[in-house]
Amino acid sequence: MDVDPAGGTTPSIVERAKAIILKPKAEWPVIDAETTPSGEIFTRYAVPLAAIGPVATFIGSQLFGLGAFGFSYRPSLMGSLSMAVTGFILALVSLFVVSFIADKLAAKFGGVSSSRNAFKLVAYSMTASWLAGIFNLVPSLGFLAILGLYSFYLFYVGAAPLMKVPAEKALTYTIVTVLCVIVIYLIIGAITATVGRTFGGFGPMSGMGGGTVTTDEGATITLPGVGSIDTGKIEEAARDMEAAQNREAIAPADLQGLLPASIGAYQRTAISSAKAGPSSQAEGTYEADGKRFTLKVADMAMMGAMAGMAGALGVESNREDGDSYERTTTVDDNLVIEKWNSTSNSGSFATMVGKRFMIEADGDAASIDELKAAVASIDMGRLAALGG
Repeated sequence: MDVDPAGGTTPSIVERAKAIILKPKAEWPVIDAETTPSGEIFTRYAVPLAAIGPVATFIGSQLFGLGAFGFSYRPSLMGSLSMAVTGFILALVSLFVVSFIADKLAAKFGGVSSSRNAFKLVAYSMTASWLAGIFNLVPSLGFLAILGLYSFYLFYVGAAPLMKVPAEKALTYTIVTVLCVIVIYLIIGAITATVGRTFGGFGPMSGMGGGTVTTDEGATITLPGVGSIDTGKIEEAARDMEAAQNREAIAPADLQGLLPASIGAYQRTAISSAKAGPSSQAEGTYEADGKRFTLKVADMAMMGAMAGMAGALGVESNREDGDSYERTTTVDDNLVIEKWNSTSNSGSFATMVGKRFMIEADGDAASIDELKAAVASIDMGRLAALGG
């Protein structure tokens, strides 16, 4: 805890981030009552969190490289570093720009103009986006960075207590601000990509397209290139995340017991399991006719609840490149990720189960159907029973 200039205390960066993510409706009034200067929020909160994404991208690009469909590309050290620094600086600049816009728009929607509160609203709303940047550390988890869109919901919830925007206008106020954010990030992406290419790097937002933002009476926000954000489902996902905090991970041996001895012609040749903190995992290796793939069952705990947020965001994406494709869909609020290269006969198929578990088959096979069959071989009833 830090001392607030008004005589109270300000939560630590960890306490504040945890509270705003898990209990935004309760935390925003607390933030509204604080008198912490914007400069202090910037240096002690925004700067450290805004650095997560650029640093994770820099490390991930150097350790694992970038790519898809079996193609891997490792950018030059200077390219990765220059893009990370540029992205970090522009992220901080965008904080002030969006705060300025949020402040000026508030009065137009029946709210009260306050530069201090606008800065607090934007800085703390961006917590989810900044934290989601950690997924850029490992390329295979990069898709989870989209969970940063939870920041839009945080902004929506905080609009009334901080900017005094009437509840019936808070959603429209959020949407208009979101439009401005999208434009700003498109500009940031273009600048960062230009810098990356100059130094042999890459562009982080090359996949973004245009579109419009719309809403319906059920408080659903539709974003370009992303899909629909159902605020009711987001609240449910937030409660799931809160409940997952104290959840005990399933024993690795129990997960290992779910892995079959054989799957069709494939025989299990190796098996292992492990537990680390609040998560656990079991993995089996299967081989047949020179082909080999792994089948994993993981208790993701809090990470699983966060991935469940993707269901609330209605995540859908599709990318095809010659003889390869990548698809991300949401089925019954569970994230499903499918990748396949028909030339190398390799790929992966993964699905979340019950907003907690992940099952993934990854490797060589005659077709993607064999990997899907491997995932289906896990007894979902037993898995659900293990989760209580």
